[in-house]
Amino acid sequence: MSSEKTTPSNATLTGNEWENEDFLSAQQRLLAAVERLGIDAYLTEPLKQPKRSITVVLPVRMDDGTVKTFWGYRVHHNLARGPGAGGLRLHPEASLGMISAMSMLMTWKAALMNLPFGGAHGGIRVDPKTLSSGEKERLIRRYVSEMSVYLGPDADIIGPDLNTSERTMSWILDTYSVNRGFTVPAVVTGKPKSLGGSVGLRQATGMGVAICTLEAIKRMGIKKTSPTIIIQGFGHVGSVVAHILNEQGCKIIGLADSSGAVYSSDGIDLAVSVQGHHKSFDRLSHSRANHMSNEELLEQECDVLIPCATPNQLHKNNASRLSCKLIVEGANAPVTPEADEIILQRGIKLVPDILANAAGVSVAYFEWVQGLNRILWSEEETLVRLNDLMTKTCRQVFDLADEKKFSWRDSAMQIAVQRVVEARRLRGLYP
Repeated sequence: MSSEKTTPSNATLTGNEWENEDFLSAQQRLLAAVERLGIDAYLTEPLKQPKRSITVVLPVRMDDGTVKTFWGYRVHHNLARGPGAGGLRLHPEASLGMISAMSMLMTWKAALMNLPFGGAHGGIRVDPKTLSSGEKERLIRRYVSEMSVYLGPDADIIGPDLNTSERTMSWILDTYSVNRGFTVPAVVTGKPKSLGGSVGLRQATGMGVAICTLEAIKRMGIKKTSPTIIIQGFGHVGSVVAHILNEQGCKIIGLADSSGAVYSSDGIDLAVSVQGHHKSFDRLSHSRANHMSNEELLEQECDVLIPCATPNQLHKNNASRLSCKLIVEGANAPVTPEADEIILQRGIKLVPDILANAAGVSVAYFEWVQGLNRILWSEEETLVRLNDLMTKTCRQVFDLADEKKFSWRDSAMQIAVQRVVEARRLRGLYP
């Protein structure tokens, strides 16, 4: 008999788990757009919840020989415009609600950028810090094995997200391909370049946020030589945004990471503060800067506030204390619907997440196309295409807002929802 020990699952599951705050907030954004558009209910009702939600139990052998089980999720919100596309995240609080909200967000991002994708997302409920590299690999491969019937370049394409990386995408590519009997590069995006990954993907989201910020500053007529910028979150997105905006003549006066924040009205020397931060992963520091909490930094005076960290950072309790002219949502859902109303009433402009950080899915599309056709674009080609797409979409959103007297979020949502609804209407109802 086997002597292996099995550890019970690390979570319980309830039938309505997807109906949490994350998903209800995403649903609220949709309902506001639908009300303005006056679309028939039979077309919009299916958009209020995911088309398909898959939950799997993932038993994994740990390094000590025991077996632990984890919950895994993959959600397809809407596939009317094409195969699902969305990231895979590892998070100790991952739930159907969190993943469903992200899949809905991906639907709107892809539609707004006019990409032939639907919205999807995935997650595994685990604290990745508790896993060795081997345990993490076995967990990812088991997840792909369980989900493989729903995956594929014409069905659902996985990309990196929170706590997943190029290495993770390599494991996914290999597991899926081994089970198909041949290599299928287009099943994942964000993979290493040696396996067909797209150049420019790592900095794409940050570059897109920076492009949207500069376009918004121009549209608002902010005439300052050096607009002042505060960035919350200093990972792959925030660090790229900081460097690009600094190079474009903006003044970075506030930065934050998970350890705290620094602020200096004179500007922060990125060459000193940022390099030191990356080398040691210690607290951001600057000789002339004031240290403060993330929450305090959000309320400092600036021209542009760019939250690039986690959801719900701007909420009803701090929205009235913001001292910025423009908010650019570098993160997903950093502003709650309640805060939205306060921000709108105060006349603060806001570039929504479905526009500001849509560069990631845009370059994922470029990589998917290259994988399907076994071609490779240069970094210059990729970034030129990205710049053209982001700039064009920003101007479409801003122009519609001017024409209809909408907020920029309402304008972006109207374009996205209309495209999805039109696809659904043209495809008809089967049978």
